[in-house]
Amino acid sequence: MQAALPLPLSTPNRNLVRLTIVRGITWTGFLAGIVIGVEGLGFALDLPAVIGVILVMGLINVGTWWRLGRPRAVTHREYLSHLLADVGGLTLLFYFTGGSTNPFINYYLVPVTIAAATLPWRHAWAVAAAAMAGYSFLMFVYHPVPQLGMPHAETTINLHTLGMWLNFALSAGLVTFFLYKMARALRSREQALSRTREAVLRNEQVLAVATQAAGTAHELGTPLSTMAVLLKEMREDARGDTQLETDIDLLRQQVNTCKSRLRHLVDSADRRRMAQPEVREAGDWLATVVQRWLVLRPDVAHRLEIAGRRGQPRLAVDATLDQALTNLLNNAADANPDDITIQLDWNDEEVVIDIRDHGPGVALSIADQLGDTFVSTKSKGLGIGLFLTHATINRFGGGVSLYNHPEGGTLTEVTLPRSDPAA
Repeated sequence: MQAALPLPLSTPNRNLVRLTIVRGITWTGFLAGIVIGVEGLGFALDLPAVIGVILVMGLINVGTWWRLGRPRAVTHREYLSHLLADVGGLTLLFYFTGGSTNPFINYYLVPVTIAAATLPWRHAWAVAAAAMAGYSFLMFVYHPVPQLGMPHAETTINLHTLGMWLNFALSAGLVTFFLYKMARALRSREQALSRTREAVLRNEQVLAVATQAAGTAHELGTPLSTMAVLLKEMREDARGDTQLETDIDLLRQQVNTCKSRLRHLVDSADRRRMAQPEVREAGDWLATVVQRWLVLRPDVAHRLEIAGRRGQPRLAVDATLDQALTNLLNNAADANPDDITIQLDWNDEEVVIDIRDHGPGVALSIADQLGDTFVSTKSKGLGIGLFLTHATINRFGGGVSLYNHPEGGTLTEVTLPRSDPAA
């Protein structure tokens, strides 16, 4: 079976991209320095050899950019070869430009630092050994440049000292750039891993709740059947007592409703699991959910406000998302059934549903835990409904946030990604 292609922006690939950028900046700077030294300061250099070294490093950089476009992961050995090529190029350049007397000789520290930050210790030591060998060689064998020891005509600063200052500025800037980018990539990777771990934990909790729900639904079938038989017998015994017959009929109706819901739950579980979400206009879907909710909560006073802009967005929805929003509406009604405001708005990327109630608000001590664990805002609540609501909306790529409104009550904000391109 063909192996999966690596991510083009994985950490090793990113590091090679940054190394290529650093190499381009470095050798462009060296070329500019050579031009200034030869034309402005009269350096006596073997110019064809120096230009040849710079051109070879430029070709290596071009080849590296081409290689980064190939769907193949960067290995530690490949990355090591690039750093060793940099050390070799520096050694050749310094050989023709004064050897160890060149003030830029300490630039060897840049590839050594990069290797120490990105490679296993054996590879890092290999780069350090190569740099040390090159430096040691250049202490004895090189083409001298007499002008490096002469003072600058205008400032009386020794050119070697000035070159060391420039080398420090260039090295410090490039090392800082590389290490900052690498550290930020590592932080991003840690955040992604943390989000993945949280998603796995949440899915495990959802699976545990679903398993318990399935077992409970199966166990409830027997007592409901027993209750139905007993109520039928009680109805016969209560014949002639109008009030008692009415109460028993109501109980039978409730038991039949429970049995019907259980059958519906079992029959539709597999269909829902396999079904694809339906794409609907957000306003129509929200109005339908609210109307169905009002049948269950006739005591609620509410206002539904939909932004009056053109180009109403579309959402991918299914029955589980309907139930998730109904849970949030029930929470608002439980807090205070009066004057619940439901608002729908959107932008180019997402749809925002705000649910405002005038209840007591959310305690700050549990605000950060809502939806992540079985924590409830209700004195007798288990927190399962809010947990499942968060899990469902997160599965659709959205999120739920709860805020204490400045004027009192709770503001629940639901965000869902649009299923259509913005107009």
